[in-house]
Amino acid sequence: GEDNSPVSWSDFDGKYRIVYFGYAFCPDVCPTDVQRAMAGLKQFEASEPELGARIQPLFVTIDPARDTPEVVAEFTDAFHPRLIGLTGSPEEVKAAADKFAVYYARGADSEAGGYLMDHSNITYLFGPAGDPIAMLPTDEGPDAVAAELAKWVR
Repeated sequence: GEDNSPVSWSDFDGKYRIVYFGYAFCPDVCPTDVQRAMAGLKQFEASEPELGARIQPLFVTIDPARDTPEVVAEFTDAFHPRLIGLTGSPEEVKAAADKFAVYYARGADSEAGGYLMDHSNITYLFGPAGDPIAMLPTDEGPDAVAAELAKWVR
């Protein structure tokens, strides 16, 4: 996790989980998706505080080479106070992505030495038992995300 402590899926048993795989240096897709998902979560929390508290948002980096715990914490803090950023070794990240069937690949290096990561941008909602139950419609904006949460979180 952000404080370098190991985190496992079972740590969140009993909670709904919003999970997004992305990376902090992402120029457009990740900040947009995460912002909309977290804005939707905030709307849901405002209307249903008790249910909202049962949702744990998680951001899993696919770029562990650059996304140190400090970088990830700074990224997640910008979107929601409870959003936890997860990073790890390349092997740990790959294992997590494989488990959730997330596609990612490192793109070509730019002349400046930076690089982009190509990745699937799906925001998943998991149930309290850790099972996937929905994909959140971040492309439709925060209102749609809040409405989708209201359908599933009981």
